[in-house]
Amino acid sequence: MRMKPLFVAAALALTTALAGCTFDGGLRTFSGDYGTRTDAGYQLPTIPIYKVPKQFHRQVVRYDTAETPGTIVVDTNNKFLYFVLPEGKAMRYGIGVGREGFEWKGSARVALKREWPVWTPPSQMIGRQPELAKWRQGMPPGITNPLGARALYLFNKGGDTGYRLHGTPEWFSIGKAMSSGCIRLMNQDIIDLYNRAEVGAKVVVL
Repeated sequence: MRMKPLFVAAALALTTALAGCTFDGGLRTFSGDYGTRTDAGYQLPTIPIYKVPKQFHRQVVRYDTAETPGTIVVDTNNKFLYFVLPEGKAMRYGIGVGREGFEWKGSARVALKREWPVWTPPSQMIGRQPELAKWRQGMPPGITNPLGARALYLFNKGGDTGYRLHGTPEWFSIGKAMSSGCIRLMNQDIIDLYNRAEVGAKVVVL
């Protein structure tokens, strides 16, 4: 009987340690990690994650690949981004991808990483949406900025691809094809990916 308080304390400690995530077959789902947070002076709002299909919540999954840990694999068909981990696992994120006519595939590398980046719409986008001309010199960082809280800039042998892995305030676009080719993640997810991915990391877009 004297062991009972110790058992209870251990159980409480374990419960606290697992707060914000659930387990499925030994793998973790971080559905509790989408709340309000302050980041670099900006207030990220809570994402109503219950409105986002469960498969698009950040989670550790089993992932069989020949790519080395630290590689980013983008599965545009299934709307998943995988950050390859050791031992046959990956951190999986739900993403939004390019709409019809703006899809792309290939290999690139993370050349630059930026926190709360400035967004400058390309001239082709301004041509399609003239109202964006006011941001020709760049839209300041902020919670309404289309690049969100973080951006990873993708380059290949030809230089800047023009594509980014970035956050978005439009959490409802995750799991859909709505962008002009860039890969969108929920802001809380791009912060997590930003902290994991290194400059020079290989990116494979399927």
